[in-house]
Amino acid sequence: MLKRYSFNSLTAADIEQLTARNTDATHAIQDAVSQIIDDVRLRGDQSLKELTLKFDKVALERLYLEKEDIEALASTITRDQQRALEIAFQNIHKFHSSQLRRERVVETMPGVECWREVRPIEKVGLYIPGGSAVLPSTLLMLGVPARIAGCKEIVVCSPPQQTGKINGFVAYCLLLLKIEKIYLVGGAQAIAAMAYGTECIPKVDKIFGPGNQFVTKAKSIVQSMVNVSIDMPAGPSEVLVVADHTAQPAFVAADLLAQAEHGPDSQAVLVATSADIIQRVNDELQKQLDVLPRAEIANMALKNSYAMEVTDLQEALDFSNRYAPEHLILETDEWKSLLPRITNAGSVFLGHLTPESAGDYASGTNHTLPTSGYARSYSGVSVDSFVKKITFQHISRDGLRHIGSTVETLAELEGLHAHKNAISIRK
Repeated sequence: MLKRYSFNSLTAADIEQLTARNTDATHAIQDAVSQIIDDVRLRGDQSLKELTLKFDKVALERLYLEKEDIEALASTITRDQQRALEIAFQNIHKFHSSQLRRERVVETMPGVECWREVRPIEKVGLYIPGGSAVLPSTLLMLGVPARIAGCKEIVVCSPPQQTGKINGFVAYCLLLLKIEKIYLVGGAQAIAAMAYGTECIPKVDKIFGPGNQFVTKAKSIVQSMVNVSIDMPAGPSEVLVVADHTAQPAFVAADLLAQAEHGPDSQAVLVATSADIIQRVNDELQKQLDVLPRAEIANMALKNSYAMEVTDLQEALDFSNRYAPEHLILETDEWKSLLPRITNAGSVFLGHLTPESAGDYASGTNHTLPTSGYARSYSGVSVDSFVKKITFQHISRDGLRHIGSTVETLAELEGLHAHKNAISIRK
């Protein structure tokens, strides 16, 4: 099952290699994605239809579904399924609503007032993956904060199912979010379409959403080529579980497999305080893997995963912070004492009864998170991701008298006399 390593026997180079993931050393992914982006940029909708046929094996006459189509598809799911999506929507909305706060006006000197005001990003693009697992939860995670922020235009792209449509779960989420159109485009071509715009798909100001290595690379490329920003690098998913003698091996194995079943390029890492824990988790992995419908996919992910033996929880957090996981689970009674030591993680799940699955779906926190070590410098998606904060200032006559000489002196020492004069002329 999981390959084993001992933290104390590893060199700095070994750790560097183990914490690196989803690299593109030969630039094969970058080259392929660049070609797709160029083709979409030049040929627009026709390119999208051809690429959908090539990669998704679906021939589309029309690249989108409208309100009537969405309502019909949403009606195909059961009331229990609708209710589950509604509860998730409500919890996500409740958590994210608390993030939108008005900042106070600050008087830095008498008569000098400075403040910031929030403005929504006007046009945002949401990418909803649809490969081996269709993710309506991702639509809620992106659509809810976009709605709370007040974005005027929300463009949604997701690859079509074999029917040439979307499933009823995604459709019902679109109704909850009051989004009346979805574009049936996936992969790097969807990112290119939202970045440049086509005859059918509007150009957006910022692109959101997780995806495979091709989607992640496309987001990185378009950000450097065209006037569009991205939420973060959010590629193949990953989890790191810290476990000590208080952990339940069955719980740990379940959490690792929950991550592994996402896709063959996912990674599940166990950091345990003894070899015995690793062995017991490996035994549980085999038991649970045997009955999983997506066992083949999970098994491929486990081959790219590993277990790390450490001497204590302090060492476990040391390794975790170097890895900078998208998801960090602390399966230990001592989780409270570890919180101050966590410096790099996308989202953290505390204790034995808090599985990642809760955050993935319905606890309220966002599951669109930085991967591949980017948790060292990026946060997960929030309402802040969908807004700009514009600074304002106002200076009264009294304020000009207080601050004027300071600005004049600073402008003069930098040799910028027009800057000085802009103050002096007002005195």
